[in-house]
Amino acid sequence: MRMPAESAPHERTLMCWPTRAALYGELMADAKAAHADVAQAISAFEPVTMVAAPGSGEQAADRCGPGVDVVELPIDDSWARDTGPIYVVDAGALVALDFAFNSWGRKFAPWDDDDALAQRLAAHTGHRAVSVPMVLEGGAIAVDGEGTLVTTEQCLMHPNRNPELSRADIEAVLADHIGAEVTVWLPYGLALDGDTDGHVDNVAAFVRSGVLLMQGCSDIGEDDWLRCNVNQRCARGALDAAGTPIDVVDIPVLPFTEIDGQRVAVPYLNFYVGNGFVAVPTCGNDADDDMLALIGDLFPGRQVVGLDVGAVLAYGGGGIHCITQQIPLLS
Repeated sequence: MRMPAESAPHERTLMCWPTRAALYGELMADAKAAHADVAQAISAFEPVTMVAAPGSGEQAADRCGPGVDVVELPIDDSWARDTGPIYVVDAGALVALDFAFNSWGRKFAPWDDDDALAQRLAAHTGHRAVSVPMVLEGGAIAVDGEGTLVTTEQCLMHPNRNPELSRADIEAVLADHIGAEVTVWLPYGLALDGDTDGHVDNVAAFVRSGVLLMQGCSDIGEDDWLRCNVNQRCARGALDAAGTPIDVVDIPVLPFTEIDGQRVAVPYLNFYVGNGFVAVPTCGNDADDDMLALIGDLFPGRQVVGLDVGAVLAYGGGGIHCITQQIPLLS
């Protein structure tokens, strides 16, 4: 089994319609608008399937428009990257991996329907599902599609996930099911990312094999200045599965903003790469245009789409990458 790179061709994108009212509170309408904006933007490039809780499918369809397919399935939350299936290729066929899900260390109850989502979606799409007896969220890993995986110690080694597993045990599972010949361990996620315990999709993403784009922080007064600096030094020069030293490219600005009285970080790094596009979260920072241009230079031939949804998604605990999950297109 091997997980293709996110930049490989997609059959479609999976998303989930906002469901947990307690998560967004008075900002629930803004959260739904953000999900609809992201779905509409992606649907201009590739098909999108939006999973909506029973009874909310009509609302999701109305808000997202005719370019987005809506299917009603029971869900507890809307983070498709973490609760949906992780797709790999096995002997030329797509396989939907169903890792155990415990709501980021039992933080948000209930989560039974989210834990069952991978199996239910696989049944809906007709893909073979394989259950993996290890807690893992999709936002905790990034792969280059050539055997290299990057993650954070803060998340995968956290005792609220798999306390009985050693680092070697976790690497063995990732090798068997994701195709990770080499796992690069970064120490940290972002300082304000307490909900996920430091998911890697806020701090690192592969541009291509051998090139890792990493979130930086230019403000020495922020806790993330040290975290991002240490992460980059750990990754720089680490060998990938091909035995090549990894080239680290820095996104030097980490925006912060305030929404509904809460201070949040909005990392540009939490972008989503699809068929001919890169969707990047923004929040009106002065550096938006420069950082979008930097990302565009790294992904030639893809349209960079900046979406001002970063603040509300960060308030809920994530970003554009967190609310999307790709289904690879078999060649």
